[in-house]
Amino acid sequence: MVFKRLLGAIGAGGPSVDTVLDGGAVLPGGMLTGRVWLKGGSAAAEVEHIGLELLARVEAEHEEGESEGEVVFERFTVGGGFRLGPEEEREVPFAVPLPWETPVTELYGQPLGIVLGVRTEVGLAGARDKGDLDPLAVRPLAVQEAVLEAFGQLGFGFRSADLEYGRIGGTGQRLPFYQEIELTPAPRYAHAVNEIELTFLASPAGLEVVLEADKRGGAFSAGHDALTRFSVRHEDAHTLDWNSEVDSWISRLIAHREAYGAHAAYGHSGYDGHGGYDAHGGYDAHEDDHHRSRPGLGTAVAAGAAGLAVGAVGGMVAAEVVDEIGDFFEGDED
Repeated sequence: MVFKRLLGAIGAGGPSVDTVLDGGAVLPGGMLTGRVWLKGGSAAAEVEHIGLELLARVEAEHEEGESEGEVVFERFTVGGGFRLGPEEEREVPFAVPLPWETPVTELYGQPLGIVLGVRTEVGLAGARDKGDLDPLAVRPLAVQEAVLEAFGQLGFGFRSADLEYGRIGGTGQRLPFYQEIELTPAPRYAHAVNEIELTFLASPAGLEVVLEADKRGGAFSAGHDALTRFSVRHEDAHTLDWNSEVDSWISRLIAHREAYGAHAAYGHSGYDGHGGYDAHGGYDAHEDDHHRSRPGLGTAVAAGAAGLAVGAVGGMVAAEVVDEIGDFFEGDED
């Protein structure tokens, strides 16, 4: 699918810009390719630079409550340093690497409600134009899809996904926000947890999988959360028994939650000394029990019979995503 958006003229009689992203969803850590088309205006112009910004719509918690905003998480210079003559047409191709932690926006071709964009900036002598935004679609890495498929096969359901501003302590997180994928529990775990939140932190070497399970509150204690982290390699995507692997993660997460609850009955109390399980090295002390804020975009998606194949419920997904993209791409331009 090609996203093409006319950015308009840069000032009266100035050059016009048209940015085209090559078709299809891209992978985290993969190359984003396309081209910027320039057409000269009524007079020659000095094009100092052509830049791309990657933006995300994120949620943030603060003392006054929750808010949403735009975060630029990567910038690239893809051209510039030339003179564009009157009515001259010029193509500037680009190929730029996405950060490995770029959030996933779709699963099995269905949108998750995550809003990402690519904004083009053209710098002329004495003026800059930010232009409009082009939607950016990102599909999961093979190892991410394997983990999600296993959750679905084990009976977990997809509830929602969002982006949270902040950092997860004790991990290799690089971006200023992280993605949460909220799952409804499988029947065998429904008595123990309300939901499980899943975060992927990808890198060239592999994937950190951060799991958080809420704890149901008892008659005399408040509910609280416990968190563990697991590490896998990209090459494991097609070799591990993922159903068994993920099932062991959930068992360890719940066991840790119970141990956590034994000494912290009233909510979060910081690091508790229980290291997370590393799928390729045993003990892993990277863990934090107070990292995240609560959620949700409320995206209406349902788990399919074959893994976490998602689909719209009553057409709500498409409408919701369109509304969010409209707000993002039309309401927050510089």
